[in-house]
Parts: sequence; C-alpha cells; structure tokens
Amino acid sequence: MSDMMIRVENLGKKYMIGHQKESGSNYVALRDVLADGAKSLVKQFTGQGKGDRRPIQEEFWALKDVSFEVKRGECVGIIGRNGAGKSTLLKILSRITEPTTGRIELHGRVASLLEVGTGFHPELTGRENIYLNGAILGMSRREIKAKFDEIVDFAEVEKFLDTPVKRYSSGMYVRLAFAVAAHLEPEILVVDEVLAVGDAAFQKKCLGKIGEVSEKEGRTVLFVSHNMTAVDQLTAKCLLLEQGQKINFAKSNDTIFQYLNLSHDLKQKNNIYEKKSSDFDKKKEIEFSRIIINYGEQYLRGEITYFVYRKVESVVAVQLSNSHGANILTIRDTDSDPMLFKKNKGIYKAEFSVSLDSLIIDTYYLTFSLANMVDRRYEFLENLLSFEISLSKDPASGWSRSGIIFKESQWKVSLLQDQLACA
Repeated sequence: MSDMMIRVENLGKKYMIGHQKESGSNYVALRDVLADGAKSLVKQFTGQGKGDRRPIQEEFWALKDVSFEVKRGECVGIIGRNGAGKSTLLKILSRITEPTTGRIELHGRVASLLEVGTGFHPELTGRENIYLNGAILGMSRREIKAKFDEIVDFAEVEKFLDTPVKRYSSGMYVRLAFAVAAHLEPEILVVDEVLAVGDAAFQKKCLGKIGEVSEKEGRTVLFVSHNMTAVDQLTAKCLLLEQGQKINFAKSNDTIFQYLNLSHDLKQKNNIYEKKSSDFDKKKEIEFSRIIINYGEQYLRGEITYFVYRKVESVVAVQLSNSHGANILTIRDTDSDPMLFKKNKGIYKAEFSVSLDSLIIDTYYLTFSLANMVDRRYEFLENLLSFEISLSKDPASGWSRSGIIFKESQWKVSLLQDQLACA
C-alpha cells in the first residue's frame, strides 16, 4: 500500500467577480434597475442600447499553480494571511467545490471541520447528526455505535444529545463537530480555524486529540490556524500560501519564520498603517482607518482610528506575538472601561500604552482586530506592524535564554566551604 495520502498538482481555482460601472452616484433607484433591464432587452433584440450600470467581470484566482504531497501519518500545517487561499484549498480537498485547473488525489475517507455548522443538519438532533456524519463517511451503524459513547464524552454534550443542533451555541456546535470528525476514524482529517470558537480548555483538548490522531493512530491531518505556537507544536511541515500561490512547503519552524517576515502593509518607516480611500466599505458595521505605533525603550504606544457606520458591539484588540508566532499578550479597549464594548455611529480614536520592560531581544509583531468576542470578527489585520527590541534589561542578554519574557529575580549565594574534600 502506498504511503501517499494526498497529491495536489498545479491546482487552481478561479472566480469571476462582478464590478458595477461608475454612474456618477452611489445611489441606485428601483426605476434605474428597471430601466437598465429594459435597455438590456432592447440590446438583445436590436443590438442597440447599453445599460449604464452593466457589471464588469474580472477574473480572481483564489489559488494558482499549487502543488504538494502529504504522506500517511503526517500532520501538515497550512498557514498564510487572510485571503491567502487556505480555506479555498480545504474546500477543494473536502470536495465542497471543484478546482478550475489541476488535479488532486485523495487516498482514503476525508472528514472536514471547516466552519461552524458544516456537515450538520440543523433540524436533526445531536444524536441523529452523529449517525448522519458516520453514514456520509461510509461507516456502518455498528461501527458508529461502537464510537458513539466516546464521541459524546469528548464533546461534553450528553445533556443536549436529543436537542436539535440549531438550538446549540456555537461552542457546543464546534465541540460536537470536532468530536465526530476526530473519532469516526477518517484516513484524512481536515481542520480549519473553526477551533478558535471554543473555549481555551476545549481548544487544548482538541489540539491534544489532533496530535494523537496523527502520531498514535497514523492518520493524515491538515491543520489551518493563525496560532503559530500550536502549528509549530503539532506539525512537522507547513504549506505557506500568499495571494493564492505556494510560497514554501518545508519544515514548520522555517516556514513559520518566513511567514512572520512577509512584507507588511506599512505606509511609512515609523510604523503607520493607513487604509486607502478606495478600500473603505460602508456596508460594514465597523472598520479600521489608521493605525500608528511608537516603540520606546520600555513601552509601546499607539493610536487607532476607526469608523463605526452603525451601532455595534465590538472590542478593539491588539495582539503581540514574537518571532516564533507565540502570543505574548492581548490588550483590549475594554480593559479600561467595559462599557466601551458598545459603540455608536461615529469616528473614533483609541490610544493605548503598554509596558514592554519584560520582553527579551527579538522581533515582535502586532495584530489588530475588531470583534464582538463571541462569534463575529469584523476586521482582522494579522501581523500588520512590527518592531524590534535590541536592548534588554537582562544582564545576560548576550547568552541564550529560553522563555518569552525576562523577569528580574533575587538570588543569594553563600560560600559554604572554600575547599572540597576528596574521599
């Protein structure tokens, strides 16, 4: 039997994006839509007349010329910034959508955990959905029954097993979906960033199960995450995507380092991000406009300007990560006032300051997000800005020291005897 489980050759996925022609106004009335429809009919029958707002089609390649191979028992990370093509790749591998070009070979059953609700019927109970998913994987009722108690125990949803899953919270949904995908013994397990919905304890439990599935049970795992620490711990190799193309497919630590050093969207040398006027989208509830950071010897200060188009519940969060992708800390505007969670329409400027005197010499990356802390992420600017610490309070900073922070400690050393007696 061949050890090759997944072979991807020159894979591409193209979408056609429609753009509306400029008409001198962003406002389109119903009469304009009806008039354009009539003009379109005239053109079909007479070859004359043109609609002023006829959509323009543009090609967009979500993936292009991607090739890689994954062997039996390997746990492979797929990393890249938002829009890099990670989710599109997983949807093709899960046979949810078809590729435009290239080919894939899958040797074995595939279980996918892509987004909350995928693979579940909302009207069926948790119990019924377990059997439905097993049947989709080609398992017999007897095989599913043998794993049933293990799935329920792992998901911790025994109390709600006979409740329709449409009444589940997003956390319960994910717990059951992961338990089903991991325990029904597919040869290939595909896990997307969906685990971010669960609480910290369950995430840890899931990551442990992914490691067990790959190492002990010899199954193949594709793991997508923005948590570089988890990717580094779980995977031996990583596929790095950028704008739909393969940048690298190599050892995880090397690929993660390359990913963290991809060019950032900086407008000036002093770490300023400023969104172009053409990139604003008033259909959103809230979005970033401008971000400025200033790094000093022992502090990080910043100014974040954002637009709120309609009343929304959201926090402004800043995450600090090191060169290995480990999350050092996360700060939020609600740290100062919990009521800042509720935001009314307007233009806001949020200023923050945080001490960095415990950090060791390294390069650090800042991720900015707008989210409601439950299940909605309005904007996520990953590893947007960066800065370096080249001096440290650590008196032994020239030496190798493990860990991610430095804390001063007090030591007292006493000479007990000036000579060591030899027996």
